[in-house]
Amino acid sequence: MNKTLSKWTAGVTGQDAVARARRWARLALVLVLGCAAVVAGGAGSGGWLVLLAGLAGLALAGAGVWWMLAHRGGARFLGGVLALTSPVGVLVLYATSGLWVVAVGALALWAAALASARQSMRSLRRPKGTHGRRTPPPRRPVLIMNVRSGGGKVEKHGLVERAESLGARVVLLGTGEGWTDPVAEARRAVAEGADLLGVAGGDGTQALVAAVAAEHDLPFLVVAAGTRNHFAMDLGLDRTDPVRSLDALTNGIELRVDLGDVDGRPFVNTVSFGAYAEIVQNPEYRDAKAATALDHLPDLLQGGAGPALEVRADDTRIRAPQAVLVSNNAYARADPLGGGRRPRLDAGLLGVIGVRVEGAAQAAELALLGERASGITTLTAHRVVVEADRDRIPVAIDGEALELPTPVVCTVRPSVLRVRVPRHRPGAAYAPPTVDWRRIARLALGHPDPRTIKDVYDV
Repeated sequence: MNKTLSKWTAGVTGQDAVARARRWARLALVLVLGCAAVVAGGAGSGGWLVLLAGLAGLALAGAGVWWMLAHRGGARFLGGVLALTSPVGVLVLYATSGLWVVAVGALALWAAALASARQSMRSLRRPKGTHGRRTPPPRRPVLIMNVRSGGGKVEKHGLVERAESLGARVVLLGTGEGWTDPVAEARRAVAEGADLLGVAGGDGTQALVAAVAAEHDLPFLVVAAGTRNHFAMDLGLDRTDPVRSLDALTNGIELRVDLGDVDGRPFVNTVSFGAYAEIVQNPEYRDAKAATALDHLPDLLQGGAGPALEVRADDTRIRAPQAVLVSNNAYARADPLGGGRRPRLDAGLLGVIGVRVEGAAQAAELALLGERASGITTLTAHRVVVEADRDRIPVAIDGEALELPTPVVCTVRPSVLRVRVPRHRPGAAYAPPTVDWRRIARLALGHPDPRTIKDVYDV
């Protein structure tokens, strides 16, 4: 009886979600038509100039950014000037020609249309915690804490004292001049009877200990004490208050998530090849990220430095990319810098983003079209092989700089990691994908699109 009621309730909830999503999709189309009407209505006073000038300014800004990144000296200076002055020039044109009312109206309607389209997709998400299951609290948890990570968050938030008060044994890293191997400490803890392994530290340390936990089928606890904590963010943890992660010791649920593998080394977030991987190899990068990147990008972008890469993602080839990002599950939006969000961590697939921008024209296209530009390749795969014209290539694994022999093979191990998280946590924030207007139109017109239902959900 309860199962029947549960299925009926789930069906009603799903129907409500689709109906709500369809209303938002219809509103989005109405707003798009309103935007077109505003531009068309102002055509007599130069309304089409509003659109063309805005697009031209955006394209020039993209070209300017390319010149700034891919050149040095005077060309870099001129590129920076163009990137800054193009948007300003468009605004001045709008103000002096009296077209600012048309521009503001059109932009406001377009922004509202995008927001409505994304709300349509948001309405189809499954509720938080769908894939979590309640398990008994651990009896002999061991937490490995890096006192240097995140600028000293372990000490700042009193994580050692809080963890010990909850019955955990704490192993500290980074207290002496040398470096203690977290993998060795994790294996020692398992040998001594630990029934949960946890890490307070960066994503690189998280991945190493997570692999040991997965090997022994033990629960793994993530404490957001690193600098960026991408893995914690996509698990829905509170990155602003690492202490809340420790609530999982006494009041937690368990999630099954995937674990990436690159040539036998685990990763929880990303593996980078090409320009970014080359840049992070430099010792000065840690203290001067922007200056180091600007110093090396011209040679990397114009082919004067770095290996020539070729990527094979299952049956798809990406030829000569300047940068490649392979992620443990796909990001909602293609982001060459590796930001953004992963709406899923249990899809059993790698996300792949390849970037190749060969000149100012392609940079302008990228500024106009974003991830739909010809210079961006996005796909998912079970296996990714990166080949090069060198025996060894730089690789950045969860932000850590390494060199690996070619070919480099990336795979994913589906649902091998048992992650214990607090029952009450903020949850994974909505990660809006790029709006596909064809799908929005199908939804608004009542045509079924099962892909939309399954695309995103909170873990």
